[in-house]
Formats: sequence, C-alpha cells, structure tokens
Amino acid sequence: MIKNLLLDMGGVILNVSYQKVIDTFKSYGIENFDKVYCQAKQVEIIDLFEEGRCSAEEFRDGVRKLLDKDLTDEQIDKAWFSMILEIPKDVIQLLGLLKLKYRLFLFSNTNVLHIEYLKKEFERQLGFDLFGCVFDKAFFSNEIHHRKPHPESFSFVLNQAGIKPEETLFIDDSKQHLEGAEKVGLNTYWLTGGETLIDLYDKKII
Repeated sequence: MIKNLLLDMGGVILNVSYQKVIDTFKSYGIENFDKVYCQAKQVEIIDLFEEGRCSAEEFRDGVRKLLDKDLTDEQIDKAWFSMILEIPKDVIQLLGLLKLKYRLFLFSNTNVLHIEYLKKEFERQLGFDLFGCVFDKAFFSNEIHHRKPHPESFSFVLNQAGIKPEETLFIDDSKQHLEGAEKVGLNTYWLTGGETLIDLYDKKII
C-alpha cells in the first residue's frame, strides 16, 4: 500500500523549460550551450553546484570560463531563472488534497539560486512557502550533497524521511532518475508526454 509520495519539482510540480535556458544564452551570442546543458546531462560545474559543492560565485565564474564569455552575474542568473515558468495553481491545490491521503516529500536536483528565487515567487504568487507548508520534508540536492539518479541519494532521502521504499511512490519526469530509485526498491512513475499530477489523480494512480 502506498503511504508516501516522493515528488520531483521541475516538470512535476512546476512547469519548466530547459530550452529557455539554451535560448537565453543564445541571445547572448552563445550558440552551443545545448552541448553543455540539457535535461538528460550537464557539465561538471552544474553538477557541483547542484550538489552544494561550489558557491553561486564559483558557479558563475565556472560558466564564464566554460563559455569563454564575459557575462555579468545578472545575465547568468537571468538565463538560469528562465527555465522556471508559471506556478500551476491547480497542481498546488491538488497537493493540498493529496496531503490528506499521503505523506508528501519533495526531492529535487537544484541549487541555491533557484531555491532563493522560488521562495520569493511562492510568497509573491501564492502567499505562502510551498516547501514548508505542503511537504512533510523537502530534500534539495545542494543541501544534502546528493543528486539523483545515484541510488545512494534515494537511500539517504528514505532514511532521513523515515519511510519505506515499498510504501513510497516516486514521481519524476526524467527516466534516468527512476532507474536509480528502482535500485533501492522505490515504486516509480515516469511523468511524460504532457501528463500532469492532475492526470494521475483523475486516473486514480495517486
């Protein structure tokens, strides 16, 4: 019996566009950013940033060095924030319903810039902190120093949350993340083809 939902953030709760990041860098005259960043893979400096192993300043310097382009902090931040689209209010409302049935947990590969940006946007658009108000616990890769899809990242989350893998459904829009989750015994669902959490609720999957 599923008692817990472990949810990804971008592409599951929030609408995101990786292409927006590529397009923004392209507007700066950088044609090949898709070679260093996409949903399926990314370069080491981004991995380090998402693992909390380098600061925002070191990340920006790494991007400048990687691209051999003298971009300002503001330009880099603008490109990085551009992937975050609207906050879907209907999905947020659904989380409130799901909280009556399940324990809700969040596990996101993210970074300090996105977290700070999202907290401000949640307060501005929703009037409350989604991370603190809706989820039993939120796990961010940059804070726990573990990234999906590594199996040890899921073991860490399960241990810290005090939940059993066989009683937990992990929902993510990146297939490679599901493969890591399945190695530690988690039930998984690949959210793809335009599906949303609302579709899963309507189909009684959750």
